[in-house]
Amino acid sequence: MIEITEITAGSPAERAGILAGDSLIAVNETVIHDVIDYRFATAEKSLDVRFSRGGEEQSVHIRKSEYEDLGLGFATALMDEKRTCGNHCIFCFIDQNPKGMRDTIYFKDDDARLSFLQGSYITLTNLTDEDVDRIIRMHMTVNVSVQTTDPDLRKKMLGNKKAGESLRHLWRMAEAGVSMNCQIVLCPTWNDGDNLHKTLADLFSMVPAVESIAVVPFGATKHRQHLCRIPLFTEETARAAVEQIEAVQRWSLQANGRRIVYASDELYLLANLPLPEDEAYEGYPQYENGVGMLRYLMNEFYDALEDAEYDGDARFLTIATGSAAAPFLDKMMRDLEAKFPAVHCQVITVLNDFYGHTVTVAGLLTGQDLLAQLKGRDLGCKVLLTETCLRHDDVFLDDMSREELEAALGVPVIKTKVDGYVLLDTVLGYADGM
Repeated sequence: MIEITEITAGSPAERAGILAGDSLIAVNETVIHDVIDYRFATAEKSLDVRFSRGGEEQSVHIRKSEYEDLGLGFATALMDEKRTCGNHCIFCFIDQNPKGMRDTIYFKDDDARLSFLQGSYITLTNLTDEDVDRIIRMHMTVNVSVQTTDPDLRKKMLGNKKAGESLRHLWRMAEAGVSMNCQIVLCPTWNDGDNLHKTLADLFSMVPAVESIAVVPFGATKHRQHLCRIPLFTEETARAAVEQIEAVQRWSLQANGRRIVYASDELYLLANLPLPEDEAYEGYPQYENGVGMLRYLMNEFYDALEDAEYDGDARFLTIATGSAAAPFLDKMMRDLEAKFPAVHCQVITVLNDFYGHTVTVAGLLTGQDLLAQLKGRDLGCKVLLTETCLRHDDVFLDDMSREELEAALGVPVIKTKVDGYVLLDTVLGYADGM
């Protein structure tokens, strides 16, 4: 039983007389263990809801619109505890954090429910056969962090003796037609080259269940201590990986009519190669994994810029970002200034002193690095930061708040969506970030 902590006013549950403090047992004979059971069972129009009140079991019949929310609230979003990760992956970024950060920074989840709800990636090592049964029965889409399909190598890379055997879940879900998006964290000398070729061949044998595959490069921080040795990517090794992936793409276009596998933006930047054009991303199925994010942002920005008008006063402002995106944003701002000379938006590259200069993405910038490298400079009327720098509570990874940074710099600090239209409107003063 799961305690109901609140009832939405005017909801079907309130009209049926269910109260906060009752405990949910089942809906239409589906025993509710977590949010997945709950969402699956409550999608129907006609519901028999069993619950407990004061130790006495009761039942009500509810009719509602299909997919209308029943109106029950619970203590946690999952209605259960998150499943923690039992792996010790050789490339894990969490293990490369310094000591003394807030507890949530060190929490590792490996929960199939979060894969379905939020798009996070799971390694399969936490799954039971019963979990896979439910995934198949409910036609869930799952994101899988594969790394390699070599069982012995997978055990070594994930640091879990179950990692090789758990690949059977991947094959079983593929056979049942479960939609899967897969990820390979590519580690030089470990799972690249011939092993990458085998892994991709195995995953392509699961198409169409495997809908997309992202290949992202291993990244190291300066706090990576007492961990196994993984060479950093060089321009040469990154270029070899990109060329290998693009060769598979060309084959897949002939065999499947689409590319299916994609290299991340970061891999192209490490290889010092131009980003692919828009059509090469085929709808951006791995956008949240950093595949095509820069290309998509630029496309939106230039589409917006083509139709934009500006006859306002002179403006001067700043975008602060990591070294990966800085050249692209600077080119966009210079093209904006060419069209609207009254608008000047400088792009400042903020180096990641906290994690090390090999970490180049804006989402891992800390408040202290932003403050140290922006303070004392002429920043104009405001500073724009990508929303990926800040968590839901407007706090950077080092616990500095946006308000604290704003007070220290003496100018407004605005977080803006990773959206080219919003970015342009914010720079021109038609919108204020989020």
